[in-house]
Parts: sequence; structure tokens; C-alpha cells
Amino acid sequence: LSKALPKKDASKMGKHVFRVYDTNLDGFIDFVEFMVVYYVMADGSPEEVLLKIFWIFDMNSDGVISKKELTRLVKDMYGMIKSESPETESKEMIAKSVFAEMDKDTDGKITTEEFISACMGQKELSRILALKCVDIFVQDD
Repeated sequence: LSKALPKKDASKMGKHVFRVYDTNLDGFIDFVEFMVVYYVMADGSPEEVLLKIFWIFDMNSDGVISKKELTRLVKDMYGMIKSESPETESKEMIAKSVFAEMDKDTDGKITTEEFISACMGQKELSRILALKCVDIFVQDD
């Protein structure tokens, strides 16, 4: 991923992005899986794009994001966040704040609906994390 995106500090994001493509969890990305993601990222609605981005966050593919998963993702993408905003909070503070923004019913897990709602509802940190993930798929000119 770092060779494909040399301008972005996305080196630790490869395994997370792989989950977006490998929908059948067989460890491979076939042509259909690739094209579905390509189509959604290029022409999908914001909700469809966010649904794909959700799988970057859901590391064990159980359909929800735990605090541990979110903390790990923030740690892995911290270089991308910090490069744009040097005054950024600590990894732990970002993870805690984003989890609080997204986990509306405070049950300790974030559902797809909560994730999409937080990102679409312009929750500041939730939106920033989602946009950083989208940024991986969009090459700057």
C-alpha cells in the first residue's frame, strides 16, 4: 500500500483495506470483489461508501466495531491523521472520543447504522477517520 500511495502514510493500513475487498473472507481478492468495491467507491451513494469503509474498522468481521478494534485502527492510521494535523490528540484520546461519538446506545459496540449515522451526521472525529479511509482509495493528482 505504501508503494501505491507514496504521498500518504498508509503503510499499516494494507490489512485493513484488504477486508473491504475480500468479502467472502477466502484470503484472496477476485475480479468481482475488486469491481464491486471499485464501483461503490466511484459511483456509490455516501451510505454505500461508508458501508464499505465500515469493514476497515470491523477487524474480525462480526458486523460490529469494538473499542479494541477502533483503538487498533486509530493506532495504525495515526500517521495519516498526524501528518495533516500535527496538533492532533493522542491515539488513545482519538479512539475514546470517536467511540463515544459513534456508540449512540452505549452498548460497547458500534453497528453499521451507528457508524454511518455518526459519519453522515458530521460528527467531527468520526468524519475525519472515515475520510482518511476514503482517501486511501482516492489518488491525489
